[in-house]
Amino acid sequence: MTLDTNHQLLERELAVDDPWRLDSSSFEQERYAQMLRMSRCNGDYAHALEVGCAAGAFTEMLAPHCQRVTVVDVMPQAIERARRRTRKWSHITWVVCDIQQFSTAEQFDLIVVAEILYYLKDIADMHAAIRNLVSMLAPNGILVFGSARDATCQRWGHAAGAETAIALFNESLSEVERLHCRTESVNEDCLLVRFRKLGRSSEQSYVGH
Repeated sequence: MTLDTNHQLLERELAVDDPWRLDSSSFEQERYAQMLRMSRCNGDYAHALEVGCAAGAFTEMLAPHCQRVTVVDVMPQAIERARRRTRKWSHITWVVCDIQQFSTAEQFDLIVVAEILYYLKDIADMHAAIRNLVSMLAPNGILVFGSARDATCQRWGHAAGAETAIALFNESLSEVERLHCRTESVNEDCLLVRFRKLGRSSEQSYVGH
């Protein structure tokens, strides 16, 4: 599936009232609740990065627990919808950009990236995006990742999904927790993973054990 095709697909999905049933599906509500639980494992955060905001449902849940939130999405329509939904919050920065191109000198103590990496054209692009995300994660920072599984994503026409991305993240981060979310629907089958980026002192402690 090409990038142009992906953009057209996202534009059509964003045109409806509840894209991806994020507000109406019990599966999506549970998935978001688990993502928030994983995100809050260290309490509140100074600066979080959310990659891919859809219509802002998770942004709205995350914002109260962060001093600052930066939201990056390639689709201006998604940013606009999420901005309207979260307009009561003044500490959110919105960036329209591809995650492979997004760059900042700031470090984030929390990064959340869910249901987005499989839109990249191939595994090489996925790997590049993951390296970029890891470079922006502060030492001892938490990264929460979620995705439909490989077989599901491949059935949708994407190159890969959760298992492939998790293996790539594990090259440079430490996996702390993994949760399998699924229902009887073949399209509702995803993995959520919490990773930690070990700092120097933590790394020495970890090796010592």
